[in-house]
Amino acid sequence: MIDFEKDKRLYFSIKEVAEHFQVNESLLRFWEKEFIIINPRKSSGGARQYSKMDIESIAVVYHLLKEQGLTIEGAKQKLKTKKDEYQTKSTILSKLEAVRKELNDLMNEL
Repeated sequence: MIDFEKDKRLYFSIKEVAEHFQVNESLLRFWEKEFIIINPRKSSGGARQYSKMDIESIAVVYHLLKEQGLTIEGAKQKLKTKKDEYQTKSTILSKLEAVRKELNDLMNEL
C-alpha cells in the first residue's frame, strides 16, 4: 500500500487510490460525480490523476460513508456544515495510522 504522505509524486492513478482505500475504481468515479470536493485532474487520454488533496477529500468521504455509515445525502450535508473539521480529523487519523504502522514495524524488528 502506498504511503501518500511520504511519496514524492504529485499525482496517483485511480488504481493506486482504489487499492489504498480498498474500493472499486467505479466507486471512486461515482463519488467524483456525487461530491464536488473530489476533482481529479484528467490527462489528455482521460486518465484520472489524483493529487494528495484529492486523496484527502476521498478519505473524508470514505470516513463519512464507510466508517460512519451515512448516506450520500447525509454525507453531503455534513460536508456542507463541517468540511474543514472532517478534513482535519481525516488528516490526523491518517498520520496516526502511519505512526502506528511504523511502531509495529519497529516492534517486529526487535
